Amino acid sequence: MGSLADAALEAGGQVIGIIPRALAESEISHQGLSELQLVETMHERKARMAQLADAFVALPGGAGTLEEIFEQWTWAQLGVHGKPCGFLNVKGYFDPLLEMIGRMTTEQFIRPEYASMLVVETVPERLLARFAAYRPPLRKWLGRGTLAVEA
Repeated sequence: MGSLADAALEAGGQVIGIIPRALAESEISHQGLSELQLVETMHERKARMAQLADAFVALPGGAGTLEEIFEQWTWAQLGVHGKPCGFLNVKGYFDPLLEMIGRMTTEQFIRPEYASMLVVETVPERLLARFAAYRPPLRKWLGRGTLAVEA
């Protein structure tokens, strides 16, 4: 994450970091960010990041990466937000995961329109172009509840 933050800052971008206070006290926080927000819990961190984000992209990473992108994808399916979610599939890193999503669709655990919500590209510019053109499908259980969609 630090390398990405540094690259964005060097390119003139704004980088907002959000970290739980306990982690900030035990880890080295990036000191060169545009803004660093301290929160109390990981749940608060994720909610704040979701609020600030225009889209969600997973780069190759570990369990935390998967947990965060799947939460946002689930929220998008439920209509909690209408923001695009995707994977930058560097060197085929996410191929096994994408195969599993295909299997979940084939076995009818995920409807095709929700599987296709995930934008997958190998080139950052194509990913961003597809994000710009993204339109979410109807949320699950439309008419059965009162979920609001945030833009």
